[in-house]
Amino acid sequence: MTKTNKSTPAAIEEARLLTEEEILKMGEADYMNPAQMAFFKAKLQTLEKELLKNAGETTEHLRETVLVPDPADRATIEEEHALELRTRDRERKLLKKVQQSIAAIDNNEYGWCEETGEPIGIPRLIARPTATLSLEAQQRRELKQKLYGD
Repeated sequence: MTKTNKSTPAAIEEARLLTEEEILKMGEADYMNPAQMAFFKAKLQTLEKELLKNAGETTEHLRETVLVPDPADRATIEEEHALELRTRDRERKLLKKVQQSIAAIDNNEYGWCEETGEPIGIPRLIARPTATLSLEAQQRRELKQKLYGD
């Protein structure tokens, strides 16, 4: 069997991305099949492009500094810039997680809990495509942080 013949069914399946509803209707036996991987990879790539676009817009926006003589107006502008920079910093951290998730898809490791090895679950991945822990493992981690701190 040649590589072309082997990848043809997957290529046909990936040509049309499934919807969230179609993925949610799939059974446990279909967990992280090629169609689901293609769906999540497309979703993550779209998010990555959006985050990179926002970063570029922020850079352009910050370059357009307007000098205003009024101290109150200047303070308002500085506060807006600080808020925008905090938002972009959060997005930068999210971008790193998105890129790690895309790499996990490429390595066929996506969708499995890093701590327990159990499936993370389709509903959780749809809500948070960068999730690396199952809901139970995440709850345990948060409880431990709450009790013992970081």
